[in-house]
This record gives sequence, C-alpha cells and structure tokens, in this order.
Amino acid sequence: MSNPVSLGIDLGTSELKAILIDLDGTVLAHAGVRLSVSRRHSGWSEQDPQDWWQACVQALAQLRTHEAFARVACIGLSGQMHGAVLLGADDRVLYPAILWDDSRAVAEAEQLGPEFSGIIGSLPMAGLTAPKLLWLQHHEPEVFRAIDCVLSPKDYLRLRLSGERISEMSDAAGTLWLDVARRAWFAPMLRATGLAPEQMPRLIEGGAASACLTAMDLGLSADVVIAGGGGDNPVAAVGIGAINAGDGFITLGTSAAIVAITDHAAGNPASAVHSFCHALPSRWYTMGAMLAGASCLRWVTRLTGTADEQTLLDQVQAQLPIEQPVPLSTPLFLPYLAGERTPHNDPLLRGGFMGLGHDCTPAMLGYAVMEGVGFGLLDALRAVQSAGADVGACALVGGGARSEYWAQLLANILQREIFTLHGSELSACIGAAKLGFLSIGQGEGLLQAGMAVKARYFPDAKQQVVLEVRYRKFQGLLTAAKALHD
Repeated sequence: MSNPVSLGIDLGTSELKAILIDLDGTVLAHAGVRLSVSRRHSGWSEQDPQDWWQACVQALAQLRTHEAFARVACIGLSGQMHGAVLLGADDRVLYPAILWDDSRAVAEAEQLGPEFSGIIGSLPMAGLTAPKLLWLQHHEPEVFRAIDCVLSPKDYLRLRLSGERISEMSDAAGTLWLDVARRAWFAPMLRATGLAPEQMPRLIEGGAASACLTAMDLGLSADVVIAGGGGDNPVAAVGIGAINAGDGFITLGTSAAIVAITDHAAGNPASAVHSFCHALPSRWYTMGAMLAGASCLRWVTRLTGTADEQTLLDQVQAQLPIEQPVPLSTPLFLPYLAGERTPHNDPLLRGGFMGLGHDCTPAMLGYAVMEGVGFGLLDALRAVQSAGADVGACALVGGGARSEYWAQLLANILQREIFTLHGSELSACIGAAKLGFLSIGQGEGLLQAGMAVKARYFPDAKQQVVLEVRYRKFQGLLTAAKALHD
C-alpha cells in the first residue's frame, strides 16, 4: 500500500485513546473514550472487558470520518499492565478484570514469597497479576476451575479484533509468570498459582506480526496486520524514543514511575524495583513505580473545592513561587493514597498531611502534594540506581507533564535535568502505532526519531538545602504511616 497508515490503540485505566499516524510520524487524527472503574469493595479495582471493546469501537467510529482511515495497514496495541482477564474455553469473560491498583491479594503475594523474584524480575506484589489468580483460587474456586486462558487487558482487544489469544514480552513480564531474562513462560511460578503453561497465550515480540484483523463492521480491510504491541510504560518509551540503554523517563499519570532502559535484565526485587522486558527485542527496563501520581493532584483539587487543577496550580505559583525556596513550615504530604510499590512494597500504606495549621491554604496543600509525589519519585530513583541502572536527564510524560511548576519542582528534587516533549500525552498511542509499522516491515527510522523537546528544566541550586531538609522530614514520617496499619 502506498502511503500506509498505522492505527495505535492505547487502553488506559481512565481512557481508551486511538490515533492514526503516517510513516513520517505525523499524527493525522486522534480520538478518546472515557472509561470508569468499579470499586465494589475497599481496595478492589475492576473493569468490564466488554466496556473496553465498546470504547474501542466508539474510538474507531470517531476516526472513520478521516480520509486516512481507509489507508490503515496495521494496528499496534498498548495498555494498562498487570490486569487479569479470565477467559473460559469459549473465550467468554468469566469475571470482571482485576486491575493493577487492586490490593485484594496482599496475603497471596506474601504467600508466593521472594523465591523466584530474581527470575521473574520482581517481588510478588498484590497489584501484579499472579497473586490475583491465587486469590481467585482461594475465594472464587468455581471461576478459577473454569479458566482456560489469562490475558492482559490490551490482549483482550487483540482477541476481539482477530480471534487470537496472543501476548508479548513486555506485558507478560508484568504478570510475574515470565522468565524475564529468557523471555519465556516460567512454569514453576505458574504452578505456584495453580496454573499451567497451556493456560497462557502464545508470546511474540512487540514489533512482530501477531494476527490479521477478522472483526467485521469496523471499516477496516481484512488484511490489516496487528502487531504484538506492549504494556503502556514500555510502549510510551517507544513513542518518545527511549529505546537504548541509558535512556530514561518519568511518567506522571494516574500512577507514576521512573523508567531506565537497559540492555540486560537488571532489577533489585528487595527494594521493590522491577526488571521487565522492553517492547523491543534484546532490551529491558528497570522501573520504580508509585501507585498514585498526578491522581494526587486531582484528589486535592476536589478536596479543597477548587474549580480545577489549573486554578490550584495558579494559586500555588502565586503563593509559593517556584523561583523561591518554600518556608520550612509548609505542610508535608505522603503520596500513598493507594498504597505504595517502590521502594516500600506496602499496598496498605495510606497517605497523609503533616504540619497543618490554621493558616493552611489550598495552595499550600497543592504544593505539598506535588512535592510529596516528587519525594516519592526520589525514593524510587534511588531504588532504581541501587539496581545498577544509569539515570541521567529524564523526559517527563503523562498528564502531570502539562504543569511547568511541577516539572521545575521535579528537577529541583531529583537534581536532574527534566525535559518535556511535544505530543507526549499521546506517547503510548504513538509507540503502539510505531510497533504497528514494524509488524509490516516498515518504520524502522521512526523508532530513532523520538519527539521534539518542548522545554528543559534544570535544578535550581538555591532550593537544594531546603528541599533536602524537607525530604529527610518526609522520610521520617514513614514509620508513623506504617504503624497506622500494623
């Protein structure tokens, strides 16, 4: 096909996004459909996979009006990681999909223990996939016995698009059932959760062709090729051009993470640092993950009754200008609204403010929240460095990257150059579309291209002393926070 177009689909937790790009990397059109999360018990987080498919159909209907839709030659998929989609023998969904921020499987994660963590790239944690299956075995035995296959979220979309049960290395690494260095299913860990390799999808690499389109009524031709794709963080890395050892980025979305690309599997499970497969062959990434990121700012905006996040950010800049060190008496915030992963591995940990007074304003709370997330990222950065990963200047992506104040604050806290990118809010979609092109043997040059830098932020030396004092105080609050749930 002359002038082929790639369709990139990114299944997030709060939104499904889809884009069309050409071989020059130009985004021709994009669409989004909001998604909601069900929390029927405290600590539970679920979605109905049927809602994902409906959102996908709606997004494609929005794109169909664009002339480039007729030229779609390939599809790349990206999606939220660690979710469990349970299929019966007839591909029927047996149970709501249990998501990455669901904490019901705390006891099961402990039961699995650290025995295989060096092979599977991570300690067992409640949010990862394997402990969820052990929970189902204990609490929903009939559902568990009926399981014929377990898929990751974006792989359910592939099933609906092609009828094929296939996954790829990066999402598989996030299940805890993969030998991360060998890039193959690891039978002893599957057995530990009552499963067998036959219940896992076939594995390919992210840029390989997985299947052809069989879903009718989407307005696409039947010879459209679907790439392996990948989990949202590694595919966002492909989108922004973080594909070589030494490249690093920070993602500041619903959750937050600091990611360093490596040429070998390099984790530190004891500090809750993950080593997962990249969406490209012969590459891995080391990641420190936080369970709450920019969602903390959304939360405090609602809590203070402020009109929207931008209004709160404007109030913060007016009262606590980013150019000046903050007063030491400014409140501190622990960003553990959904528990924490790196480095504490404690899903029951909860957030809190400390140092509140009668003089506290919404702006002070807004500042404390952004700083607290920054301090959490500093904890995660130090854990990632302990795994031997090299972290230099970092791109900042995700919804939080829209705030110049937050970007500068992160540069000050992390003592690193932070840079933002044009179009980074679509990085996972763009990465998925790039993998789509690879699956039809095109677009190799797009991988190297990356994205244009929007702004650069450098550490402000005069802020360092105050921030170091505040970080030590922040660290000192952890013991009290842990004691609240012991």
